[in-house]
Formats: sequence, structure tokens, C-alpha cells
Amino acid sequence: MSVSLLWAVDVYGRVYSLSTGGQQWEQCQDAVLEFKRVTAVQQCCWGIACDHHIYLNVHSSDVPIRYQEETYENQRWNPKDNFSDHLLPSDRWHWSDITGLEHQPLDSFLLPSTNWEWEGDWYIDENFGGEPTEKGGWTYALDFPATYIKDKKWNSCVRRRRWIRYRRYKATDTWAKIPSEGHSGPLPDPFNDISCGGWEISEEPRGRLSLWAVSLQGKVWFREGIHHHSPEGEGWEEVSLPGEVVQISCGPGDLVWAVLWEGQLIVREGITRDCPQGLCWVVVDSPNPEAGAIHVAVGDNVVWAVTKDNKVWFRRGINSHNPCGSGWIGMVGEMVMVNVGLNDQVWGISCVDRAVYFRQGVTSSELSGKAWKAVNVPRDGDIRSHSSASISSLHSAGCFFSGEVQAQSVMSEDLDTEGGPQRAVLEVGTCPSSPPPEPPPIDPDVPKPRIPKVTSDSFISEMLSDRQVKQEAATTASPSIPEEEVALGEPEAKCPPPALVLSPSLSGGLGDPQWSNVDLEETQTHLAVGPAVVRGDSADTCSLSSVATYTLCQGEPYGADEHPLWAWVSGGGCGVNCHSQLNWFNSATALASSVQSMSLSISPAQTAAWRKQIFEQLSERSKREMDHFKHYEQAVEQSVWVKKGAMQWWRDWKPHKWVDVRFALEQFSGPEGNQDGILFLYYNFNEEKKYLHAFINEVTILVPVLNDSKHTFAIYTAERTKQRWPIRLAAATEVEMHDWLALLSVSCCDSRGIQGPPSKQAIWSVTCKGDIFVCEPSPSLEACPYPTPCDQMFWRQVGGHLRLVECNSLGVVWGVGYDHTAWVYTGYGGGFFQGLASSTDNIFTQTDVKCVYIYENQRWNPVTGYTNRGLPTDRYMWSDATGLQECTKANAKPPSPHWTWVADWTIDYGISGGTDREGWQYAADFPRSYHGHKTLKDFVRRRRWARKCKLTTTGPWQEVPPIPLSDVTIVLCGAQSSVEPIPLWAISNKGDVLCRLGVTLLTPAGTSWLHVGTDQPFKSISIGGANQVWAIARDGSAFYRGSVSSESPAGDCWYHIPCPERQKLQQVSVGRTSVYTVDQNGNLWFRQGLTPSYPQGSSWEHICNNVRKVSVGPLDQVWIIADKVQGSHSLSCGTVCHRLGVQPMEPKGQSWDYGIGGGWDHITVRGNSIEAPRVRMPSLTPSLTSSLTDPLRPPPPRSLLPVMITEMENGNAVRC
Repeated sequence: MSVSLLWAVDVYGRVYSLSTGGQQWEQCQDAVLEFKRVTAVQQCCWGIACDHHIYLNVHSSDVPIRYQEETYENQRWNPKDNFSDHLLPSDRWHWSDITGLEHQPLDSFLLPSTNWEWEGDWYIDENFGGEPTEKGGWTYALDFPATYIKDKKWNSCVRRRRWIRYRRYKATDTWAKIPSEGHSGPLPDPFNDISCGGWEISEEPRGRLSLWAVSLQGKVWFREGIHHHSPEGEGWEEVSLPGEVVQISCGPGDLVWAVLWEGQLIVREGITRDCPQGLCWVVVDSPNPEAGAIHVAVGDNVVWAVTKDNKVWFRRGINSHNPCGSGWIGMVGEMVMVNVGLNDQVWGISCVDRAVYFRQGVTSSELSGKAWKAVNVPRDGDIRSHSSASISSLHSAGCFFSGEVQAQSVMSEDLDTEGGPQRAVLEVGTCPSSPPPEPPPIDPDVPKPRIPKVTSDSFISEMLSDRQVKQEAATTASPSIPEEEVALGEPEAKCPPPALVLSPSLSGGLGDPQWSNVDLEETQTHLAVGPAVVRGDSADTCSLSSVATYTLCQGEPYGADEHPLWAWVSGGGCGVNCHSQLNWFNSATALASSVQSMSLSISPAQTAAWRKQIFEQLSERSKREMDHFKHYEQAVEQSVWVKKGAMQWWRDWKPHKWVDVRFALEQFSGPEGNQDGILFLYYNFNEEKKYLHAFINEVTILVPVLNDSKHTFAIYTAERTKQRWPIRLAAATEVEMHDWLALLSVSCCDSRGIQGPPSKQAIWSVTCKGDIFVCEPSPSLEACPYPTPCDQMFWRQVGGHLRLVECNSLGVVWGVGYDHTAWVYTGYGGGFFQGLASSTDNIFTQTDVKCVYIYENQRWNPVTGYTNRGLPTDRYMWSDATGLQECTKANAKPPSPHWTWVADWTIDYGISGGTDREGWQYAADFPRSYHGHKTLKDFVRRRRWARKCKLTTTGPWQEVPPIPLSDVTIVLCGAQSSVEPIPLWAISNKGDVLCRLGVTLLTPAGTSWLHVGTDQPFKSISIGGANQVWAIARDGSAFYRGSVSSESPAGDCWYHIPCPERQKLQQVSVGRTSVYTVDQNGNLWFRQGLTPSYPQGSSWEHICNNVRKVSVGPLDQVWIIADKVQGSHSLSCGTVCHRLGVQPMEPKGQSWDYGIGGGWDHITVRGNSIEAPRVRMPSLTPSLTSSLTDPLRPPPPRSLLPVMITEMENGNAVRC
């Protein structure tokens, strides 16, 4: 679980945050004003201060918020001046945007606010379509607008070039004021309530937020243009209302509810991607007609409300199709306000004790939860006050709340006396037992000191009533003792050291009065030109002073034994769920103090003595129990046991179908303790009993299989790997399948003598299903000329679910999920191994989210336009990406039963090629190249629908927050090398290049990210030997990072590398001395001419096609994931292949050897630095003829076949 924050405001306007990994409230020290309310999301927090202005606090990140400003310089050729800025009257502006319609000179670009700063000056972009342009960055065309090219032709009459400048948001981790201005000028009245959400609105771009605000006059305003590159937004726009609103709440999706002054509720309908403000309001009655609603809180699929009698209500029937719900359900508990955070978790503030409460048991199946539980953690000031027994602890708790300290008020104004203006003098108060001096007369011309504003309007009356009760009790008990002393139950008054107190309203000087509905002032103020003493027997003064005054050293309004009184809470950025392990509900202050005191009482000498004594006792026990019995012969148990079960088997011969079989595992142990076993599969064919069998030591992999209706897995052997036809079995339940997989995996590992976690040299791979596998390489795997065949490699599964994994020879392993979450490897186990006692350490809960896509296809006809009636030869009107399989919204299912839907179907606007406003892409026919605008030649169109599903599992992976990644790479090195820190580079999901700092063997997750500047977003990166960093941009261009070293881990600049002709690169992998890339068409390229003096190389050489991924190891070994590999029954997609014949004099290798597949999506051999033993061999000529005549030589390696893939549902063990 990544660390996130719960935000809260106390009744004194102080903002606190509570981390999900912490155990105390941290005060926001940057807040110079008192705040009324806050609303938080994961990346920022918005708040309304006591001046009724809105402030924004953006959390700092290792990746800065940068925005690219761009403008185009346009020129036209003429016979006299050649290319110049003298354009035709019908031409575009000399400086314009990309369309040429808007005038954009360089000096017209201004910073949006003072919270931004320029990173540098304007510069020319010399990259065009992934290739470098001529010096100057000009691109040429026949006329405006037209298709531009980088080379100048004889008919090039116009040219243009792009200028770029970046600005950076600098106001992070501080409260930045948001101007209260709309499109027509300043807003008429200040704000009173605020709510942020909308980041999960259907089809909404990532980073887009919706901010709703309520003014004092009951108007609702919407903040436009809030997204990742513009966290402040652009301006306010008023939203029409059916009445005056007092409070509003916005959920992560398209739910927006508000409360009217009359106690009714209104719901905003019609909120979409194109209309985030919605269309209209619908009125919903209050849960209790006699007591109207005063507060509402919404989430993804829930609505909670609070009525005037403090009763809590839950709205049932809420979903995306029915935002109004169907009815109210009364809940137990009385709250002042509630708030719904991430995962529909609910927080509230009790009206009894003003404590923050968390709703336990809220799940997707039980959204109303089970019970309220108080968040019982101290504040940071409480920790300091409890940990000190000195007098200063009395100051940190607040002097008036101690009941023992008295001091004067403070005057910061100049007083008119005989001697002229003088400052008021602070004097020490006397002990309560001493007689108080007579108060001086009050000067009516001297202004009264003001009490700090209680920022939450709804709590002022009760605060006053509480103080009045304490005041009466104090007056009755003893008129000479302050009321706080009676309330705390002190037996007698003591005379403490002097303390200085200061009214916060006076300490800051006299300024404009702040906005507040109620001003609290002392009824009696004792001021004088000379010394002034606050009377200890004045209950009124002392009662109000306890609210108004603070100590100079700490400024805490609460005593050491009092809990804070909360006014507002916001969990919109707090990522917790019902399974989260939180340390919020048991205060550990006393325990921590006792442990600290105990640890301080133990000296290092005592610790050393205890260790020595324990070691001696263990040594004596070992001699007594082991050494005296060494002469006995060890007993070896020879046993055989059998496990049987009923399954279904996918029959090998046609017609292929599922048949019921009996499955048995017979395992036995030999006389030397070695274990082995046999698998038996009994079936009936033509009323005859038959069986299949496979030896456990011949099994090469056990892999779960994608199936939308059955819990299936496949068993491979070396022979079945060659045929691409494994034994496919289906269990009755998921639990039964996992039990068999765990048992078979342990049996296979025992038979091969493999125990514990993978070694540092392990080869990692990931299937298209997200399952993770490792293989322990043998020394002969990279031997030449007789390497170990790939189909004989044994793969075992590791718990977890990832999209890609990267490693190195030092044992550092990172992974990236489908939802771009970064994970670091911690151990072995998880998944279906979670029941084994040996694999429970360092196992964490892991979640992953991916999208399922279907396509809606339409064809144009002259009568009705675009309709879902196609030609008989057309694809299905609802299909997959290929168009060969029918996929509708109704019959589309998650990838497997392990996945669950978490959202409804939405239009995907992020598809390659762009879309129009409705998400359509156009083309001349199926299948063709699609584009996002309609032309006269477009007779077909399609749009992609997406639906999110979620998987929850366990594995030895710990999350690395907070930046989502799309690619990661770790430096290559030898097994015996010592590299500290270990260079690790990554690409964020937004395309930013990052360098991880502090990565070591003890801290593989590192400490922080270092942002590496780029001119465009990247998508692939790799770091090889000697810190060679290569990267691929999203436009398909290649780059090399220069001067990367241990002293300069981020390097100095990027060098553009020309791509292969007419190709756009997709992925790169760098070895010790070689560089391989894969382009978007599946071609594998090798970079020639790499030398230490010229690491950029000289040219690209084509190796083969049908390649999906490539991985180059520390020995320059090359492994790929290949498509369209011929098998016995079909072509195989996603096959692991090994390049043979790679030598220093032959870095490109000679041929391919095929391994496990299909259905594999990723492989990394960057951790395998085991060199093959050097054996002197006679001269051999690897040719097909010699391999056929020599029976001792293995068969020649197979080569990739450039044939068209044929879709066969049962051809692969794992479907891609």
C-alpha cells in the first residue's frame, strides 16, 4: 500500500495530515492563516482560509510539474529575399500556433501566476518525426497548410520551425493563493465551501480534476482547466441553481451532490468528459423532513448525509446510471460531518467528542460498512509534550490549560504616556496563593485584544457552551483557582516557573479584520500603560484566555491530556481499504515512552554480556544434542505417496474438447534422499481405459492459462514445448487449481534440487497473463558451440502479477504492473504458494488494474450515413482488435475468473491515431490505417470501448510509490562486481525520464527520483555496460545519454540517433558492448560501430522480423520474445527464443533456438552473467550438412518463419 495522507482541520484553524504509514498527526507548518475547510486528492489539497480565499497545496514530487509552451515561426520564399518573414496577406501569422490561426509571438507568452517560473529561454526543436532536421530546425512544404518534410525540395515555397520553452510550477508543499476571478472579473462574494474530485470521470484524461465551490450567497462555482500541467486551473464559472446552496460534495467520478438552505439535496446530472460541469440539477428530499440535511458526502458509488439532528444517513441504489439513488437508510452514530474518500471509505467527526472516526467494513459488496472506530493517534506536539518531564512540557501544552501558570497579556501597540510611545512589558505572574494586585483602570481609547477566530462556524456555539459550563464549575469550586485547574482535577496549586503568553491576534500586528461570522472577544480586559497582570481569580478572563492565548515556545491550544477538537476531515487523497493495516486505532505514546525508557536503562556492556552468554549456551546445547550422536548412521526414509483428483483434460486429437479424467501424482523418495515422481492421467477412449504419463523431472513449466470460464493450467515437457502442445487441465475451483499448482511446483523443484528464492543470476519472464516465472541458468546455457537447448530449461512461478520485470547480477529486481505501479522484489512465495510456511516472509498484497478493449465498427451508406449494418465480408460490428472475433458489451468478460470488473464501459479517447469528439476513428476500409478526422474517402469508422478490471493477489513485491512507471532498467554488471549505488533508470507513464538514487543491496527500492530533462516524452530506456544509456522517444526516435558516470548519474545531454530508414523504434536493450532495438513493425535491429570512443555507433543492421521484445545480457547474449513461430498444431505467438553463436567477433549471432511459448510477453536475461566453461574444440563449421551427418550433434536450430499468423483458439497454452 502506497503512503497517502488524511487531512483534517481543528477548531482553531490548524491543518494537520495523517500518513497511512505514520502514527501521529503532523501539523502543516506552512499555513500562515487559519483554515476553515480542506478537500484533498492524492496529488494536492485545496483549502478555504479564514479570509475566505481558496489556497492550493501541491505535494512535491521527484518529477516536477512542467509545461511545454510552443510556437511556430513561419516563412515564405520569394525571388528577392529567399525565405523571409514577408508573407502573403492570405498566409498565416509570422509567429503562430500549429494551425496558423492564432498569433503567438515569443513575447506574448506570460507565466500564468507567480507560482510558475521559466526553466530557460526559447530554443529551436531540431527533431522532426523521430529524425534530426537540418541545422536550424526548418521543415518545408509546398504551401500553408500542407505536409511538411525535413528536406528542402525545388518546389518548397514555405517553411516553418518550432520554438519550445518550458515553465515549471514552483509552489509545491506550500499554500498558494488562487485568485478569485471569473471570466468577467473578480467574483462578487467570497467562498464558504469547496470540494474536489472528478479524476475518474468517464473517458477523462489522466490528471484532470473538477473543483466545485460555494460562495457565502449560496452560489456554486466551477473551476475550469485543472489538470496535471495546470494545477491551479484557469478560471471560475458560475453554475445555475434551483436555490441557495450551503455545502457541496464531488466524488471521484461523475457524482456531485449539494445541500440547499431549506435542507433539501440536489444532484447534478449530465456530467461527462465534454461537459464536466453537468447539465441540470435534480432535487432529492431530505432523509428526515423534520430535520433537513446540513451535510452531504459522495464517493464512487455511495452518498452519505447528515441531518440537523446529527443523524447519519446512507443513500442506497447509487450507480453511474442512477446518480439519485433509491432511498435513505439510517445509520448508527451521530456526526457533525462525514467525508467519503478513495475506495468509498468513510470518515466522520463525532458531535460528542469531536474526534475523527473511520467507518470499518466498507467493501464493494457492503458499501455501508459495519461500525465507527475512532482514530486515536497523537499530534506531533503531543509526542514532544509527553516525552519531556521538564517544565518546558508545561509550555508546550499551553500555559492556561495546565491550570498552574499565569502571565500577562501582551500589547504590541504604542501607548500614549508622558514619556511618549512605549511598549507593553511582559511580567511574571504570581503564584495563585499570593494575593493578586489590584487591576488598573481600563483606558477606553486602547483597543481590545481580539480572540483568534474559531474557523468552523458550526462549532462556535457549542464551544461557548462548553466554556460556560467549565466557568461555572470553576467559580463554584474556588474563586482563586482558574477553571482549567478544576477541570483537570489538580489537588493543589503549585507555583511554577514563569511563562510568557502571547495572543496570536496581536503577535502578528494589527491588520485588516479577517472574515468570520462570529467574533469572540474578552468581556474584561486589563490593560495599562505600565505592568498589567491577569487576575487569577477572574473566571471569565481565564476561561476566554484559555481559548485565545498561546505560549511563545509551542503555541498549542490543547493540554497534554486533551485530544484535539476537529472541525473538518478530508479523505479524498487517503488510499485505504478494508484490508489496510493501519496504526491509527491504538495510541502507542505510552508504550513508546516505556520502551524508550527501558532501552535507555540498558547499557552497551550489558548487551554484549548477554550476547556472549546466549552464544555459550547455544554452543553447549549443540554439543550435547549433536556431537555425541555423530557415530550413528543416519536414518533415510523411503516412502511413496499418491495424490489423486478429478479434472478435465483438453484432448490432444481432433475433435478437441474437454473430457473428464482422473489425475494422480505419485511421488517417491530414493535411498539417497532424492525425490522424484510421475504424473498419471487416466481417460476413456472408445470405451477403453487409457492413460498418459509424464515424469516430474521432465516437466519444464507449470503455467496458468487464460480462460474466461474454467480454472485451467498447462504442463509442459521438453517434447511438448517443441510441439507447442502442452497437457491442459481444468480444475473444478480456483482453490483446487492453486493446490495442485503449489504441490506440482514443489515436487518439480524437489526433483531438481531447487529450493528457496531465485538466485541473482536468474532469468525472469512474464506471460501475457501477468504471471511471473524464473529460470536458474546453467553454465552451459551460453556455451558455444553446444549450448543447453531452450526447450529443456525449467521455469518456476513466483507470486505476484506484473507487466514487465528487470534485474541485474547483483540481485536487484524491479517490476511494473499493468496500472504502471512500480514494485521491488523482496523474497519468494505469494500467489498460490501463500499456504507454504517457508514462503510467508516479505509477502505483500499486490493489486493490478488493466483495461479490456472492444471495438464498435460502422460502415457508411448513402441513405443512412454511418450505421452498424456492414457488408457480408465486413468484420463483426462489435469485435476485438482484429475483427475476427465477436465481442459485445454483454458477452465480454474479464481475462480470467481472477479478475473482477471495477468500472463500466467507457469510450477510449487515447487510442493511437487520435479520435474525434465522439471517439470515432475513420478509414477507407477494414482494416486500414485509422485517423481521427473524417474525409471524403472514409467509408468505415470504429471506436474503442474500455472497461477496467482489477486483480488482487500476493507476492514478494513491495510497492515503490508514488510515481507510476512505464519502463525501468538496471545497470549491467558482473556477479562479483561491487557497484554502490546501483544505477537505475525509468520512464514515467507521462514520458518523463527518471534516475533512481540510493539503490543498494540493502535498500533495493532506493530513496528518491532524480528528474532528467527531455524535450519530448519517452517510452523505453536501457542502461548497459559502462553506464551506456539509450532511450526511445514516443515518436520512435532513438537517443543516447552522454557523460553518465558514478559522479554524474544523470549525465549531461541527449544525442539524437537516426532511426532505421522509414522505421519507428519501439524498444531498446543495451548489453555490455552491443545495442539491439525493436521497431513498431516487429523488426530486430543491431547497432554497428560501437566503440569506447564513439559509443553512439554508426548504423543499423537488420537481424530478423516477428520480434516483440528483446533483452541483451551482461555477456551480450540476446534473447527475444518472438511471434509467428511454427509448432506442430499452429503458429505460436509470444515464444522465448535464444540467439546462438554470439561471440566477440560475431556479436550478431547466427541463428535462433526456440524455448517455452506461446503466450509470453516479456523476458530479461540482464542478471545472467555466468560464463560458459572454456573448452578447446576442434574447428567446426556450423552448417546444415555437417549437423545431419554427425549423430552426436544436436539438430540445427530453427529459424523464424515469416508467415502470416492463423488464429486458432486452442493452439497456444496461453492466449496472447
